Amino acid sequence: MKIQWLAAVGLMLTSSVCLAQNPRGASTGPTTAKGYDHPNQFITVPPKVIADNMEPVVEHPEQAKAAQQKLDAAAKKFGRKPNLMIILLDDVGWMDPGFNGGGIAVGNPTPNIDRLAHQGLILTSAYSTPSCTPTRATIMTGQNPLHHGLLRPPMYGEKGGLDGVTTLAAILKKLDYTTQGVGKWHMGENEGSLPQNVGFDDFYGFLGVSDMYTEWRDIYFNPEIALGPSRFKMMEKLDFNHYNVHCSIDKGLENKYLIDLDTIKDLDQDWLAYSQKFLRKMGENKSQPWFLYHCTRACHFDNYPNDTYAGKSPARTVFSDGMVEVDDIVGKLIKTLEETGQLENTIVFFTSDNGPEQEIPPHGRTPFRGAKGSSWEGGVRVPTFVYWKGMIEPRKSDGLFDLADLFNTFISIAGAPGNKVVTFLPQERYVDGVDQTSFWLAPEGESCRRSRIYTMNQYFSAVRMDEFKAHITVELQKAIFDRGFTGGFSGSLVTHTGGGTATNLYTNPQEDISVGIRHIPILIGLMNEITRYQGVLKRYPPKTIVGFAGN
Repeated sequence: MKIQWLAAVGLMLTSSVCLAQNPRGASTGPTTAKGYDHPNQFITVPPKVIADNMEPVVEHPEQAKAAQQKLDAAAKKFGRKPNLMIILLDDVGWMDPGFNGGGIAVGNPTPNIDRLAHQGLILTSAYSTPSCTPTRATIMTGQNPLHHGLLRPPMYGEKGGLDGVTTLAAILKKLDYTTQGVGKWHMGENEGSLPQNVGFDDFYGFLGVSDMYTEWRDIYFNPEIALGPSRFKMMEKLDFNHYNVHCSIDKGLENKYLIDLDTIKDLDQDWLAYSQKFLRKMGENKSQPWFLYHCTRACHFDNYPNDTYAGKSPARTVFSDGMVEVDDIVGKLIKTLEETGQLENTIVFFTSDNGPEQEIPPHGRTPFRGAKGSSWEGGVRVPTFVYWKGMIEPRKSDGLFDLADLFNTFISIAGAPGNKVVTFLPQERYVDGVDQTSFWLAPEGESCRRSRIYTMNQYFSAVRMDEFKAHITVELQKAIFDRGFTGGFSGSLVTHTGGGTATNLYTNPQEDISVGIRHIPILIGLMNEITRYQGVLKRYPPKTIVGFAGN
């Protein structure tokens, strides 16, 4: 890799000499235009390796200095570390909220979300994994699915989860944070994977995913089970937790109430009330920093709005009604922070666990190709912003951000910046996240991430640098079924590309035109990055805890 990089540098230096003698231009003649370099474009910038078991970073010394000055001023003002909140939606697409062009335009206004987003940093190139469990584990571990091993969601009692892993929550506890989880878990139901055993002081929510509790009860969606007494009884006895639960260190797992077609309607309101209660409790003792991981049930199918929200969206679909409810939830969480005097010292990070589910209508929207289950942009580019009142300047940035970066960034802000994160981890564990503190806090801050690695199932599927994306393994959505909704899992045939397949995400966000052969100078840089990460996978091999048949 070093030899390849030196060769590339040599080529650039030679080219610069030639340019001095041979002006740029085309067949119509030379040009006097100087051109422009733009922020967050780093294909020409060698990254810095800060630890063997961490992704290299793009250094911004002045930016880091400015960010640290802000952190020091905040610590002096508040006398302690900031609170950390993640609001994680389910199956919400890039264009569902208004701040990315959706909202009222698609029949589900999101005024509370939009207001907060426009007061913070909107990340237009923020990335999840193709589906929910892999993303949630990525946030908790700072690893992409190839390294944490949860390649897909475990369903209906399947084994596998975070058991034995040092999580974001566990490290924040060591850094003196109170840790609270609320809502959807879906990172394992076995004892070792339960929230209280992987770093959370307390958890209130369900352990699986919405459809797991309801689809087999619904006579319209699954009549072959709902109207088949023996099959229905089989589902009732199936070995997965059927309840909304409470998990604590003292009492372990407690089943609170059965989740069925009635109780599911009120889960998000119940979870909101629990988070508000936590925020009020922490507001009474402002000396203790906290981490709240609030995961909504909406808008994962099947959506069953309660009477308050049924038909409340102009679209009047159960998905859009769910979006309106989520917007109210965000507004009420922020209001609770204001009422308890905690808003100024709380970082709020808002995102979705993957792109829209497009195999079960009605569903979310994305302007990009593909959907949930896919590593096309539609499956993994998610609506995201980060807010910290008075600390993060309102702006938009297309700098690369992976949800794995939350691991490094929150731990950095909590007191262990840069490569200090690995002091909490075993040496054999690779960290795919990058500390993005200075990106968030510095005026006009730029990303500290040079590339974005895409995974899909057990595959290293693509890499993005700047606006270009090279494809290694892709999904052909209509290769199996040519009718109906084939956005992700059921509509894809995994195939390897010929090696010269690349797309320009600025000029062709639908990813249906390859520019790899026309732009070989860029393609070579992408290929070098693929080679680099293949080397990472040799040193820190992929693993499978929950995988696909034949994997």
